[in-house]
Amino acid sequence: MATLFIADLHLCAEEPAITAGFLRFLAGDARKADALYILGDLFEAWIGDDDPEPLHRQVAQALRSLVDSGVPCFFIHGNRDFLVGQRFARESGMQLLPEEQVLSIDGRRVLIMHGDTLCTDDHGYQAFRARVHQGWLQTLFLALPLFIRKRIAARMRAGSKAANGSKSMEIMDVNQQAVREAMSRQQVRWLIHGHTHRPAIHPLDVDGEPAWRCVLGAWHREGSMIRVTADDVELVAFPF
Repeated sequence: MATLFIADLHLCAEEPAITAGFLRFLAGDARKADALYILGDLFEAWIGDDDPEPLHRQVAQALRSLVDSGVPCFFIHGNRDFLVGQRFARESGMQLLPEEQVLSIDGRRVLIMHGDTLCTDDHGYQAFRARVHQGWLQTLFLALPLFIRKRIAARMRAGSKAANGSKSMEIMDVNQQAVREAMSRQQVRWLIHGHTHRPAIHPLDVDGEPAWRCVLGAWHREGSMIRVTADDVELVAFPF
């Protein structure tokens, strides 16, 4: 048995192949897991649990089926779907976690997160993140009519794409000192995150001891997961 981690699927109606691949994953590999952790950006955008988008109901039903089969599913918000709320959690059976969570898996203390908070060199993004995570602003946004929220979300995605196009890959990647500080603060030697779309397992040194940062890949042309067992931590790419 294994504990599975995925992130950055960016599900949307315009990418049906990715959705189909995810649904096959939930009906296949995920059914044999001890637990499934989704570390953010499951969806390309989320404007509220009341959005009647059929894709959301389809995904919720598939997740609920996984949970009902005996595999617990946990979710950490990403930068694209940070407004996923309790209504969708109840519908899907997922348990919502805080932005940082420490797990104990087969004797390993593992810190999991989406990963965007580690990209501290991207000052523009961090300022934007601080604004949109204010509770009063989220409440105000969710009170707007659905069609207005859709327009705002479309403008924000366009603005984000334009801004990222002018940034270096180094700025948008994690800051190594931020990584070490987070792992030291949580007293862990393993970190699993997504967000950067740079799948790899990086060895590093934390407080004078060996440690590892495991980065999930985005689901563009293939799936990506990290499988943790008693014997190993492995990054796995697989076809849709």
